[in-house]
Amino acid sequence: MKKNPKIKETHFKYYTPIFALASLSVWSILLFCCFSPKNNDDHQTPPKPTLVPTCRSRVSVYVYDLPAEFNFGLLKDCHHLNVYTDMCPHVANSGLGQPLQDMEDESAATATWFATHQFIAEMIFHARVLNHPCRTRDPSRASLFYVPFYGGLHASSMFREPNHALRDDLAVRLVDYLQSITWWHRNHGRDHFITLGRTAWDFMREDGGPDFGANRLLNLPPVKNMSVLTVERQPWQGHNQHGIPYPSYFHPMTSQSMLTWQEKIAHSQRPHLFSFIGGPRKGVEKAAIRDELINQCSRSRKCKLLKCENNGRNNCHEPKRVLEIMMKSEFCLQAPGDSFTRRSTFDAVLAGCVPVFFSAHTAYSQYKWYLPEEYKEYSVFIDVEKGNVSVEEELMKIGKERLEKMRKRVIDLIPRVTYVHPNASDLGFEDAVDVALKALSMHVQSSKSQSPRH
Repeated sequence: MKKNPKIKETHFKYYTPIFALASLSVWSILLFCCFSPKNNDDHQTPPKPTLVPTCRSRVSVYVYDLPAEFNFGLLKDCHHLNVYTDMCPHVANSGLGQPLQDMEDESAATATWFATHQFIAEMIFHARVLNHPCRTRDPSRASLFYVPFYGGLHASSMFREPNHALRDDLAVRLVDYLQSITWWHRNHGRDHFITLGRTAWDFMREDGGPDFGANRLLNLPPVKNMSVLTVERQPWQGHNQHGIPYPSYFHPMTSQSMLTWQEKIAHSQRPHLFSFIGGPRKGVEKAAIRDELINQCSRSRKCKLLKCENNGRNNCHEPKRVLEIMMKSEFCLQAPGDSFTRRSTFDAVLAGCVPVFFSAHTAYSQYKWYLPEEYKEYSVFIDVEKGNVSVEEELMKIGKERLEKMRKRVIDLIPRVTYVHPNASDLGFEDAVDVALKALSMHVQSSKSQSPRH
């Protein structure tokens, strides 16, 4: 640029900084527009777009920010949340528990396997919904209202409390709190739901009935207007109860993790025709079924038995050992436990092992949102009420072709009964929480026209 001779030197020294700044700005624009790496495909890889989670259903769920005493506050006393075990290791990682290093693939960048407690679904569900793409922060737009009460953890901490009023106190205060909220009255609580990590029996104590440690949560009239998601519903009185899977040990963050696992178990060698993992139980009916299965399995060369002792200090509590046996078995026996249902059912599905049931209430009347209506597609039912039946003989009748179809169906079910990692998003498949929210939304929509229960 030529200097203008008419401009005095004294004026030029004041304009020099301005010209310099202008020149720098021009060069910056040129560099950004013409030489930016994003326009130079020959030398630079374009950045990948950020994956934005999308809500693929018409669900819009609002999560109540409850007072801490109803959920997170309970965790402060995690050593005493269960009268039988220290729950502190189990409430870690949003309820997933401690990572299982011996189950991880060496190439895994993040933890996928955890020592997840069987009665912790309420915490995992909560963590997942907090990060769910169908969550709304505007209650006026919500089709569902989620009440994240850690009722199972509280109930298990109070099983030995002799004072019934004290045992029921937190449940009663929760109901009082909900009834003080405007959104409760919009549909008389019919669009509200809670999730419980324990069986419904632990919340249905009746006056004058047997006392085995339960509280009255599910018998409180306002709660009967809500939907209750529980790992085991009461088959005859649980009209507002819906079964959700027990959490197993697998919590993937990517679709590739799921596909890799499904591929692995699809090609597993299964030298055992059937297996039973469990121990004896007290009580006439349960003891009879369990004792008979333990006896039959121990006598059969085609069965693998892992007997759980009362002290629990054995391989039954080692996830890797349990899954290894199931992955080597064609069929996994699922006898009722302390109640009708078992976490083992979902461990078996995860292992690609066809479950064998001896009560319709172990799965068929429980998990209708998750399992095929035609039970023969994925399971075997043996009616023990017909008298002693040889399990081995019954299973030997099933042809190879049918067995392969059943196992494929079981493997296809894995994503929908799995609780993915709470930080996962847009995996391309529905997990246990997705299935529940979609089914619950449809249920609520169909029930709004009904008159409220009082």
